[in-house]
Amino acid sequence: MEDNHPAHADGASAVTTEAKPLQTKSWADVADEPDQEQTGPSDEISDVQLDSLSIDESKRVNNNLTDPDGSSIDFVMSADTPYTSAKRFSDLNLSSELLECLYIEMKFERPSKIQAISLPTILNPPYKNLIAQAHNGSGKTTCFVLGMLSRVDQELEAPQALCICPTRELAIQNMEVLLKMGKYMKITSELAIPADSSNYIPIYKLPLITAQVIIGTPGTINKWIIAKILGMTRMKILVFDEADHMLSESGFQDHSVKIMKAIVKCNSNCQVLLFSATFDDAVRAFVSKRVKELFVGDYKEVFVKKEELSLESVKQYKVQCPDEHSKIEVIKGKIFEIGDKVGQSIIFVRTRDSASNLHKALVKLGYEVTTIHGALKQEDRDTIIKEFKQGLTQVLISTDVLARGFHQPQVNLVVNFDLPVKYDKPWEPDYEVYLHRVGKAGCFGREGAVFNLLLDADRDITIMDKIEKHFNVQIPQLGSWKSDKDFKEALKKAGLL
Repeated sequence: MEDNHPAHADGASAVTTEAKPLQTKSWADVADEPDQEQTGPSDEISDVQLDSLSIDESKRVNNNLTDPDGSSIDFVMSADTPYTSAKRFSDLNLSSELLECLYIEMKFERPSKIQAISLPTILNPPYKNLIAQAHNGSGKTTCFVLGMLSRVDQELEAPQALCICPTRELAIQNMEVLLKMGKYMKITSELAIPADSSNYIPIYKLPLITAQVIIGTPGTINKWIIAKILGMTRMKILVFDEADHMLSESGFQDHSVKIMKAIVKCNSNCQVLLFSATFDDAVRAFVSKRVKELFVGDYKEVFVKKEELSLESVKQYKVQCPDEHSKIEVIKGKIFEIGDKVGQSIIFVRTRDSASNLHKALVKLGYEVTTIHGALKQEDRDTIIKEFKQGLTQVLISTDVLARGFHQPQVNLVVNFDLPVKYDKPWEPDYEVYLHRVGKAGCFGREGAVFNLLLDADRDITIMDKIEKHFNVQIPQLGSWKSDKDFKEALKKAGLL
C-alpha cells in the first residue's frame, strides 16, 4: 500500500487507483481503544531507538503466503448443515477473479480444513452466521476475506463488508491479505485505524465513506458510525477477527455490541462471522445469548476440541532461572548464540517497562533487536512491524499487543520472558494468550520451539503448572539454564538445528 497521495481524514493517506485493481484508502482518528497489555509502574513512551537498526538487505526473507494444511485439527460442529465440505477452491461459489488469485497469486493448492468446512457456509445462500474456532495459521483470514470479497456488489459504491480487529497491526495485516486476494477485482476498501499525530484531521471534516470494504479497530469504527459518515444500510457481512477478545468483558465488548446494534438497526439480515483461535466458556455463553439475540438468522458453529488446542508441531520447554539477570543470560548465551540460524524470534514480556529494560540490556550486549508495545507512536509501531515482516530484523520484543492475530511465517522461536497472566488477576494464567503466543512459533503448521523462562519463585512455577493442567500437557524442563547441551538438544528436537 503505497502512500503516494495527499493525506486525508483522521491521519491516514488515501490511495486511489482509478477503477482498476482493488482500491484502498486508509483513514484514522485521533485516538482509539487502548492496547490490551499490562503496564509497569511507569507508563511512559519507551525510548526505543529506531535508527539503531542496521538494515541489511541480505537478511530479507521470503514472505509469501502458504497453503496451511490443518489436517490434524479435529472439529466439533453444531447441528446438521445443508453444506458439504469443499475439497477444491473450484468447488466453491467463487468468481474467476478470486480463483485466479488463489491459485496464481496466493499459490494455494487446496483449502485447509477450516476453509473446507466453513467456506460453503460463508459463500452459499442461505447465508448462515458462523462462529468458528481454529488454530493460528490454519487459514481463518482467507475464510472471511473470501467471504467479504464475494458478497460485495462491485457496482454499488457503499460500505457492504466490515471487519473489526482488536489492534491496528492486525487490521493492517488483514488489509494486506484483502489487497492481495482482491487484486483482479474492482472493489474499494478503507483502513480505519488510530492515526499518528502528524496526519490528524478532525472527524467532522471526513467525507461520507463510500468504500465497499472497511477493515479497522472498534474505537475508530464507532466514531465513524456516531459521526454518521459510515452508513450501515447496505452492510451484508460483518466479521470479528479474534472474536473472543472482541466480545469479552476484558476486551472490546461494549464497542462491539454498539457496532452490532448499529447494523441491526439498519439491516438485520447482515451475515455475522466470528473467528478466533480461542473461545473461553464466558465468551461462548455471551455469543450464544447476546449475538444470537441481535442477529436472529441461523447459526453454524465450528469449534476445536479442547484437547486439540496445544500445537503438536511446536516443542515447548521450561527453563528455571534464579533471577531476571539469568533470563537475559539465557537469551544471550543460549537462544541467540546456539540458535542464531533458526529464523525469526519473538520475545514476549508482561509490561512495557519490561520490554524497554530488556531492549536496553540486549542492545548494550551488542544485539540488534526491535521492541513494540502500545505506548509507542503509531508510525513507529508501523515501521517496526514492516521491517520485521520484511525480514530486516530478526528479533522482536513485544508485549501482548502482538499476541493475537499477528502472523509471520518465518517466526519459529518464541521466548516467554514473562508468563501471560490475567490483567486483573496477576496470579492467574491467561490461557488464551499463552496459546496465541505459542502459535506464533508454529504458524501454518511449521516446526517451532517455545522457551518459558521461569523464576524459581513459587508464583511462576504455580502459573506454569496451571497452564499444563489446563491444556493437559507435560512440558519438559531443561536440566540447567547454564547448559549449552540441553539447549542444543531442545532445538534439535524442535527441528531447528
